[in-house]
Amino acid sequence: MEHTTPDPAIFGHVRIVIGMVVSLTVARLLTGVALFIQHPGKVKAYPVHLAWAAFLLLFLLHFWWWEFRLQALTTIGFGVYLFLISYCCLFFLLAVFLFPTTLDDYAGYEDYFYSRRKWFFGAFALVFTVDLLDTALKGQAYFGSFGYEYPIRNVIFILLCLTAAWTASRRFHTAFVSLGILYQLSWIFRAFDMLE
Repeated sequence: MEHTTPDPAIFGHVRIVIGMVVSLTVARLLTGVALFIQHPGKVKAYPVHLAWAAFLLLFLLHFWWWEFRLQALTTIGFGVYLFLISYCCLFFLLAVFLFPTTLDDYAGYEDYFYSRRKWFFGAFALVFTVDLLDTALKGQAYFGSFGYEYPIRNVIFILLCLTAAWTASRRFHTAFVSLGILYQLSWIFRAFDMLE
């Protein structure tokens, strides 16, 4: 096995592959939302479902911004590369769970959303778990720069996602996504504008 010095081009390569998966995810979300504009009478939109699509898009843009910190890694081995691509694939799965290829077996997006909530929120809980590992990859100092709020935030989101997978309460889901979007916006601007 040959050992060489770290190649700075590896970071660019990893970002390109991540960018491809992120692009597919954004395309899936935007195409799903565009269907409501293209065929307004065919399928009725469900506000909670659309709000989760907005939350996912926001999280995805945040993720892409966050991944810029990967440049701090001195070496990126295949294990890290595989981890990062797998993390991106979780976002794509979430987009597919929100916008399936067809709704033939369902009465509409509301029926579909609640019947598939265990898959969607189970995967979302996994995203928040993997997010902790992703941040740890960027170094202890970087992880610690977010203080206690960051790990507490992720644990609370994981618990709320597990609750959302279990309950079909419309009130809970509406409150969760509404407060989740507001908190996520607050978190992004507080945590990342202050780091720059």
